[in-house]
Amino acid sequence: MFKTFTATAGLIGLSIFAAPVLADSYKIGLSAEPYPPFYSPDASGNWSGWEIDFIEELCVRLDAECEISPVAWEGIIPALKTGKIDMIIGSMSITPERAEQISFSNKYYSSPTGIVARKSTDIDPTPESLEGAYLGIQSGTNQEQYARKHYADSANLNVYQTLNEELQDLVAGRIDAIVADSLAVQTFINSETGQSCCEYRGEVASDPELMSEGMGVGLRQSDTELRERVNTAIDAMRADGTYEEISAPYFDFDIYGS
Repeated sequence: MFKTFTATAGLIGLSIFAAPVLADSYKIGLSAEPYPPFYSPDASGNWSGWEIDFIEELCVRLDAECEISPVAWEGIIPALKTGKIDMIIGSMSITPERAEQISFSNKYYSSPTGIVARKSTDIDPTPESLEGAYLGIQSGTNQEQYARKHYADSANLNVYQTLNEELQDLVAGRIDAIVADSLAVQTFINSETGQSCCEYRGEVASDPELMSEGMGVGLRQSDTELRERVNTAIDAMRADGTYEEISAPYFDFDIYGS
């Protein structure tokens, strides 16, 4: 059974899921746009997904009262730095550029960047195969940065606010391929719609300046004690098997990586 959180007031301020009065209280920021299977709301505003389950377990181990606060992705780091939220737990990649602005916990999962293309194309992750193609990218992501650096000279880049919008245009044939987080597109690739139109064509070539070490909890650089507590909690989840229990309903492999 997936755990859910219910909206109580607008976008900011979703239900607090730790019932007792606890020592700490944190607002957890994630993107306001759905990002299945990691997090997404239903029609009633109930949030569910792997990352939601991870957040709940983390907050239990922090002995904290936590509140989900959806934020527009491009404004999520400013929201953290100005104190509107206390942590970012929304599949944020650990990158050198972001690490100049905020601090990160150790990674809590990993996912390579890859190309999904329509079956009617010969597209693969090379710039040459994308010559003249229409390539979808999501605004504000490291996939966007990667595509602008490596594919802008060969492909026509179409920018979208959400992964779901990219996938809709891919299915409709308005674009030829997308560059995206491989785990995030797994549900689509395994769906009837995805299998009928499209294929995963492989991981993009490595770029250490842009490719992340994994996904980490984003924190203010001054919150060093909280960072250590988060790292301790993540390590404990891995050690006692809770991480595997949380992951089992969503993935049949270890998403933590090596």
